[in-house]
Amino acid sequence: MARHGESIWKRKDGRWEARYRTGGEERGRKTYHSVYGNTYDEVKEKRIAAIQAAEKVLGYEAVCVPNTGNEPIPRILFSEAARQWLTKTADRRKYSTYVKYSNIYRLHLEEVLGSCLLSDISDLGFQKKISDHLSGSNLSDSVKKSVCCVANQIFTFAAREYSVLIPVLKLEATKQEKWSVEILKKNEQSRLLACIYESLDLFKVALLLCLYTGIRLGELCALKWTDFDFNDKTVTVNRTVQRIAVEGYMTKTILMESIPKSSSSRRTIPLTDEILEVLKKLKRDKTYVFGGDSPLEPRTMQYRFQKILREAEVDNRNFHILRHTFATNCVESGMDIKTLSVILGHSDVKVTLNRYVHPTMDSRRRQMERLPVFYGQIYGQET
Repeated sequence: MARHGESIWKRKDGRWEARYRTGGEERGRKTYHSVYGNTYDEVKEKRIAAIQAAEKVLGYEAVCVPNTGNEPIPRILFSEAARQWLTKTADRRKYSTYVKYSNIYRLHLEEVLGSCLLSDISDLGFQKKISDHLSGSNLSDSVKKSVCCVANQIFTFAAREYSVLIPVLKLEATKQEKWSVEILKKNEQSRLLACIYESLDLFKVALLLCLYTGIRLGELCALKWTDFDFNDKTVTVNRTVQRIAVEGYMTKTILMESIPKSSSSRRTIPLTDEILEVLKKLKRDKTYVFGGDSPLEPRTMQYRFQKILREAEVDNRNFHILRHTFATNCVESGMDIKTLSVILGHSDVKVTLNRYVHPTMDSRRRQMERLPVFYGQIYGQET
């Protein structure tokens, strides 16, 4: 409940929210904005600062904006539009997504464009300002694309809210090296499986389940016994866990459980009798399969995976290699790509083909050995 006269209250997600009037109107109604914080004192200070900033920049003045005519528009700073957009994003998107967008804005856009008026951004050469910032850093292409994506979403929001036209930010084309993904070789898989079956325990069963389903690390750690249907021989992926940064902190993180990143990631995977028998022996009176009363910490699973690899005399790899190995094994055993794509939880078959299918040398050799028969048939027809 809000404190009387303050419009400050604690939300269900544990954060504090403070509401304040902007001074403007929309469709004849007074408009309000909100700020968020981890404590009452923090959100109260944020609201005071927001009100002071609004008083400085929310005055109306006739400003001519290219390609929009001469309509009066509010003199809004890019930082104010970004703050409002982030507030709406926090209410509409997953918290992890909000934190990612917030960090991208704070690290890469606030200093470059924060003090610019929306009406002047195109005149200030914002394209060059951001391009120079990105080109002068050692950021990956993926991060650069994310920066442009966040900037364009803020511009779209500003155009809708304030009727100001801002050109779309485009990232300069760069020649990207093809991402090379490794899978476990057949002899490495053999040693790993031998190590797993030699003495089954909680973590080895987790690895075995990944080799039989291609499930992601976060999805594995969030599995509950209720997700398994032993009669129908299936497991349903309903949630995932990940460690994300806490808003307002550079190093503090929390383990958060949430729904998978897309609707296609929420899927039901058939299980073989072999893996089901192993799971039945593991079954216990706990909520989570591998974590007990709470989800398993992904970093713990990653650590135990590396320990098991050493035990199996396999070189150290990232946990995600199990997913790639599963996908490649499925293709080589004859599974069609569409079925594999659904099992992996991909929204597009192209993702499966381009990122998760890695023909081995044995597979390539078998395909090449078919040519003599093919050419023989052609030769026989001609003669």
